[in-house]
Amino acid sequence: MSRLTILTFALFLAGQLAVSSIGQTPTPSPTPTDETDIASWNDISLTVPVHEKVDVSIPFTFRFNQDIGRLNEGRVGIGLVLKPHKRFSVAPTYLYIRSRNTANRFATENRLTVGMVYRFPVKVIGLSHKSTFEFRFRSSGNSWRYRPAITVEKELPERWVKGMKVFVTEDPFYNSATSSFSRNRLSFGVNKTLSKNLSLDLYYLRQDDNSSSPAVTHVLGTGWKIKF
Repeated sequence: MSRLTILTFALFLAGQLAVSSIGQTPTPSPTPTDETDIASWNDISLTVPVHEKVDVSIPFTFRFNQDIGRLNEGRVGIGLVLKPHKRFSVAPTYLYIRSRNTANRFATENRLTVGMVYRFPVKVIGLSHKSTFEFRFRSSGNSWRYRPAITVEKELPERWVKGMKVFVTEDPFYNSATSSFSRNRLSFGVNKTLSKNLSLDLYYLRQDDNSSSPAVTHVLGTGWKIKF
């Protein structure tokens, strides 16, 4: 267990240094004026069990925009996943974020999130609800958001492909800065179990935003989930 603790701490520090270095000397580039954009979001999530009902989670994220031609955002964080019941979990997380602002310079955000997931006892399909509260601390002003997401997933028959399921997620955003539901994300994709400790999400996501530019973002995403 001590080796895993050292490894995860080292990975967290490495990720924080990588994210911190983003945009130290930004190269000027034109701000997109189109109403749509194509992006690539890439996530890596490390999970280390420390108790039967407690995991440590370390997420990393790198996002590219402008038709996947420019690094736009980097994230690293650390949190806990508390599992008091097999159908319910709570995940408090801290995120350190470096992202481009409207002046095309990288700015820092410190974000605290609390995500609560309930999995409904439905046998035919997997149905879950995730309520996420995000508290954002930025130099441009602090704010909070609420995201009541719904996910439907279905495992494919093993005769088709083993260890794969399809999913659809609806993820609206309520933003305190606009006092409205100003953003929505609709995604669908597949999850493939590659081994006992490794799985991969491949998905398409459409983001509609009525308070910032671009108004529509088409995302091709990956999510690697590694369990120790």
